Amino acid sequence: MHWLTVYLFLLDVSIRLFFKITCSASDFRLQGDYILGGLFSLNILQPKRQVYPVALECQRYDFDDASYQMLQMMRFAVEEINNSSSLLPNVSLGYEIFAHCSNTQNFPSVFSFISQNGSVPVNRRRDDYQPKIIALTGPYESTATITVAPFFMVDLIPMVNYGSSSYELSNKKLYPSFLRTVPSNKDLIWIIILIIKQFGWNWIAFIGSKDDYSQDGLNLFYQYSRQHNICLAYQELLSQNSDYYLTLQKIEKLNIKVIVVFSIQKVAESIIKSAIKKNIKNKVWIAGEGWSMSKHLQNEPGIENIGTILGITGKLMELPGFNEFVYRTHGKSDTESVGYEEQGTCNQVCEKCANVSSEEIISENPSFSFPVYAAIYTIAHALHNFLHCDANGCNKSIPVYPFMLLNEMKILDFSLNGQEVRYDQNGDPCVSYGVVLWHTEASPPFVEMIGEYNTYPEITFTINKSFSSWVSDTSVPFGKCSADCKEGYQREKDKNQACCFQCKICPSGTYINVTYPYICVPCNADEWSEEGSINCEKRSVMYLSFTAPLSILVMLSAASLVASCIAVTILFSFNYHTPVVKSAGGSMCFLILASLTMASLSVFFFFGQPTVLHCVSRNVMFYFFHSVCFSCMGVRSFQIVCVFKMASKFPKVHRWWVKFNGQWLAVIFTCIAQLICCILWVTIQTPAPFRDESSHKNEIILGCSSGALGPFYTMVFLIWFLSVLCFVFSYMGSDLPKNYNEAKSITYSMLLFYISWSFYFTTEIAYVSVYVQLFHAIAQLSSLFGILLSYFIPKCYVIIFQPKKNTQAYLQTCIQNYTQTISRM
Repeated sequence: MHWLTVYLFLLDVSIRLFFKITCSASDFRLQGDYILGGLFSLNILQPKRQVYPVALECQRYDFDDASYQMLQMMRFAVEEINNSSSLLPNVSLGYEIFAHCSNTQNFPSVFSFISQNGSVPVNRRRDDYQPKIIALTGPYESTATITVAPFFMVDLIPMVNYGSSSYELSNKKLYPSFLRTVPSNKDLIWIIILIIKQFGWNWIAFIGSKDDYSQDGLNLFYQYSRQHNICLAYQELLSQNSDYYLTLQKIEKLNIKVIVVFSIQKVAESIIKSAIKKNIKNKVWIAGEGWSMSKHLQNEPGIENIGTILGITGKLMELPGFNEFVYRTHGKSDTESVGYEEQGTCNQVCEKCANVSSEEIISENPSFSFPVYAAIYTIAHALHNFLHCDANGCNKSIPVYPFMLLNEMKILDFSLNGQEVRYDQNGDPCVSYGVVLWHTEASPPFVEMIGEYNTYPEITFTINKSFSSWVSDTSVPFGKCSADCKEGYQREKDKNQACCFQCKICPSGTYINVTYPYICVPCNADEWSEEGSINCEKRSVMYLSFTAPLSILVMLSAASLVASCIAVTILFSFNYHTPVVKSAGGSMCFLILASLTMASLSVFFFFGQPTVLHCVSRNVMFYFFHSVCFSCMGVRSFQIVCVFKMASKFPKVHRWWVKFNGQWLAVIFTCIAQLICCILWVTIQTPAPFRDESSHKNEIILGCSSGALGPFYTMVFLIWFLSVLCFVFSYMGSDLPKNYNEAKSITYSMLLFYISWSFYFTTEIAYVSVYVQLFHAIAQLSSLFGILLSYFIPKCYVIIFQPKKNTQAYLQTCIQNYTQTISRM
């Protein structure tokens, strides 16, 4: 603080020596009980470097009609308050207004405001310091405000600003006595983000001016855009001397359709005029509050060709009495009576003010009329509360110190012209903004309110998207880097820009999630999808159900096979001593029938949802008991050949075979070998239920694993080896006596066995389906039926329908005839 004290002292001496402030009464000055300060940018300065300190004379630069309208609004508000009987009765407000045309060279006005009795005390206490003004409003631009604000923050002199929206000014540690009647850039940028999101744009250019206002807006826009998947494709802060054509060329090259122009009005005018000259078309221009209601640009020739212009502005409202005030006070032609004389050096001289007509003032951009109006009423209401005013008047004996007035402002809550005026902890007001659409094609051009954003009493945002004023088409302009992908396509991000992508169809078995369209999400194991899907469907779980018609048919066939085996067993039991039963194998035929019955039961384990019991039983029962059948039939066919062909040639072998019951030894050995294979197959790696999820995309096939392959292939090999032996031996005895020739029956059953299993293996190789398991069951069943039908049923027919052939005499006759035939050969 020491440096600031010295600086203030030196400037105070400079003011006393070089600037004698003797400004006469005019539009810029009014006497009153309490003086308010006003800073307005009446003149537009082209900044340039100075090699030595200099105080500017603002009247030498271009005049700004809009700022002069704001000045008149302050004067109108003060007059209205002074004429009010309810607000500050018997108290008159005065004002002192300065033209503030430079951010760094307009300090005489500042020191005039903070002076006390014509000087700026160096060492002062807040409770004993009464500067010339009790509060001030202005200046308009953020950079100007940030420059002069520290002089007022030191003593907590309230600054109720009407135009500076830089978010930096919301920092109460740096700007404790700063309040404003316009929302901060944070709210302005947020509204722009909402508009962009509402229309689905994400490829945006941001153009601003080289000042704190635009830099602050750019920082906020970058922050918000990253949070909401909006790409800042191009950004640039321009001065009035920048190359606007080059900027527009870069935007065209990047194919950007949506341009945010968040700048002071002069820069905005330059960029829009350059776009008109360069014949830029079919763009969407989003105007910041600084130029969204610019009358000059609305009437610029050719502006209707550049595209659609949307703007952010404060709620446009009529202020009753203002027009009459302007006509009454500004309609005079005598400059002396209005107070425009060139007297004083405090930037209160305004030669050009007299040349502005009342109509020009009234028709100017009204965006900041209410903020100026609200700023003056904020000071008035705070003073009203501090002086304990009522219907009888105010207590003027209370000394008014600026910091005390600030405390009252912070807790204000009043309605002004239907608008709520209150301030949050950062000194920012309730937000009430409108979104306007420029109708530049109309004559004369006009603006239409198409949306609103409010934060009081709650946050609301509405916008009419159905308007049909898009320049190139009635549909919303395309404002993205890449066109949206079709359904079922994923976005492959560009390495440099997150909003740019390529579209790639999602393969089958995956889907695209609309909430995150950058990854094809794999379906779950129990789901499936076609190529280019947006969701997965449940996969059908397939197994042989007990209730399926084919399953019922196969199970009925298996049941009939079991019943037939039982019936044949009963029939053979009653005819056990007959030649037919003995020729069929005698007691061995009962083992064959029992094995057929047990093997038939394995078919039932193919149906229903597979379990370990199903997987083990369906194969073990079939392979073991079928091996028993084949070993018995092989022995029978071998025995027949031995009896009729080999007994005479190998008598010793035949005797040995008969003596040691060779047929039973062979059967037992074969059964033990197959049993060992079955046990090894089950114990080494138990067959278990298996879910085939890869064969069909829309189905899950429930089956059984193969288990240990070594023992399994040994089981299969053994049963096929037995079948080959049966076929060879039976084929060798195919020319034996017809009536009792089991060899032919065995041959037929083996042929049916080969046909059934060849059909099954072909189906399994060529086709993957749950019905392959059904073919497996049918193959087992048909091979069992082959034995029953070709080996046992003919014998049952003889027993039941040809009993004459079931006698010992008939059998001997057949053998004798065969022997005689052989001997003659």
